[in-house]
Amino acid sequence: MSGTLLRLACTAAVAAQAVLAPVPAAAEPAPRHTVSQLLTGLQQLYRQAEAATETYNATAEKLERQRAEVTRLEAELARSRVALQGSRADAGRLAREQYRTSSGLGTYVRVLLAPDPQHALDEGHVIGELARERARTVHRLTAAEQRRDALARAARAALDTQLTLAGRQQKQRDEVLTRLADVDRLLAGLTPDQLATIAALERQAVTAAQQRLTTAGALPTARPASPAGDRAVRYAMEQLGKPYAWGAQGPGSYDCSGLTSEAWEHAGTPIPRTSQEQWRRLRKVPLNELRPGDLVVYFPDATHVAMYVGDGRVVQAPRPGEDVKVSPLASYPVLGAVRPDQAPATEAR
Repeated sequence: MSGTLLRLACTAAVAAQAVLAPVPAAAEPAPRHTVSQLLTGLQQLYRQAEAATETYNATAEKLERQRAEVTRLEAELARSRVALQGSRADAGRLAREQYRTSSGLGTYVRVLLAPDPQHALDEGHVIGELARERARTVHRLTAAEQRRDALARAARAALDTQLTLAGRQQKQRDEVLTRLADVDRLLAGLTPDQLATIAALERQAVTAAQQRLTTAGALPTARPASPAGDRAVRYAMEQLGKPYAWGAQGPGSYDCSGLTSEAWEHAGTPIPRTSQEQWRRLRKVPLNELRPGDLVVYFPDATHVAMYVGDGRVVQAPRPGEDVKVSPLASYPVLGAVRPDQAPATEAR
């Protein structure tokens, strides 16, 4: 029996503790209805864990953007301060020049006594204009500095908020992982028959769901991918066998939306990082119009995503303890599908 099934069975215990006491190593196999409850609890726990991970991913993405914005604002603020210092230095030099060339007489008298009255007028006009321009420049840059300071303070405050949120989400995710570890220890004595029954129940449920989609005509007929979709599928298929890991985007491991977002990034079409944002922002398409490269989104709150590869199957990073693999489209309850690109399909795959 695979280590994956052991981890899956172990994970379900928290949800099922109300109906199933810890099973000693020598205990008889649990009745079928109890194993079914274990499977239900397992699915609920994984859904909760994946929802927490996607929320964490979304926060991390916001933090990355916020850090970039703060860096940009700080750099702009530094440039404005340097420019302001230079302008003030220029204004100071102008003031000193005016002082040195001033005789203490009024402008009218200086013009009358000057050897070249026109030159004196021109010089006075230029100096006055330079002074006014410098004053305007200083005022403009001072206002800009004040604006930059306000923006920098706002950006830092926003970043602090996001960091606090990320810490909260990290704690929630860690709590899920702690519960899973506790269950691993609690149910280490499950028998091979119990594990086999859990796996068989899950396979039966997926087969039945896939058959319902087929009977309803919801599965697509063969459709060619777009050029970018073909590249995305090729990238995703190259990741087969790599492990699922929380918040991972490759290259050694992936979570569900990490795989789909990286595949489309390599195809030249960046898409949102999380499954929920992929569902919210990408164009929705009917299941029976799917083409390879489209994304299938699962659960009512869009907490899981996979990539359609044709023939009613998807490539996905399923859940902790499993590797990237090809699965039936109906591996989880389907919410709908989205298309990352609008390019026409290729003539042939």
